[in-house]
Amino acid sequence: MPGVSQTSVDEMLRDAEAAAKAKVGGIILFGVPETKDATGSAAWDEKGAVQMGVRALKKEIPELVVITDVCMCEYTDHGHCGVLKNGEVDNDATLELLSRAALSHARAGADIVAPSDMMDGRVGAIRASLDTAGFIDTSILSYAAKYASAYYGPFREAAESAPQTGDRRGYQMDPGNAQEAMREVLADIEEGADAVMVKPAGPYLDIVSRVKAETGYPVAAYQVSGEYAMICAAAERGWIERERVMMESLLGIRRAGADFIVTYFATEAAKQL
Repeated sequence: MPGVSQTSVDEMLRDAEAAAKAKVGGIILFGVPETKDATGSAAWDEKGAVQMGVRALKKEIPELVVITDVCMCEYTDHGHCGVLKNGEVDNDATLELLSRAALSHARAGADIVAPSDMMDGRVGAIRASLDTAGFIDTSILSYAAKYASAYYGPFREAAESAPQTGDRRGYQMDPGNAQEAMREVLADIEEGADAVMVKPAGPYLDIVSRVKAETGYPVAAYQVSGEYAMICAAAERGWIERERVMMESLLGIRRAGADFIVTYFATEAAKQL
């Protein structure tokens, strides 16, 4: 993605320092392991990229809220968000692995864990795992309404997480279905989510607005890689004014009801604000 790179922990700290200086409230970490396998075992490696990153952040910039993405797609050699059985994702078998990953993030010091896999029951499983281990204050930000979107392309290339076979339509949501979003959101709230996420943001502002209006819950919206990359590409061609379109896109997400926004523009936008 333009202006976005995979980084080592020390490089990440420099980016995080710039974000904190610009008054960004928090950051979210995604890990790319050195090796991948069928079960994504690197996801709960205590010496994994995310775990090391969290520990470094809490030591060097303790005031910055640290969120960690909890999913298997970056860690599995097949690129799916869970373990496979006969070529299909095994929902229930994946829950234990997600819980192990989330717990390893909490032990490293994460303030918030954010399951993005869209497995049924994962919020409850993660909450139970965290509570049993004594991490009752570690919050869960659930990717509750995550659509099977074509806007994820640049991220999947950057994170080397594209599925090797098939796609994720079996567990991510149908872009035409708004009712399913509300069922997923309400289920995650019932299971113990502290906040819920809508992803992508821009094409789903109606979902952001509806979730906020119908639940009153803290709502996040993720301005994803495709949204970001399109603005950057159009600006590079001189078709739009980058800063104005960036801020207008974020304002629209906020106006729709998002309490906070995950965006690749965060540091740049914070400087403008």
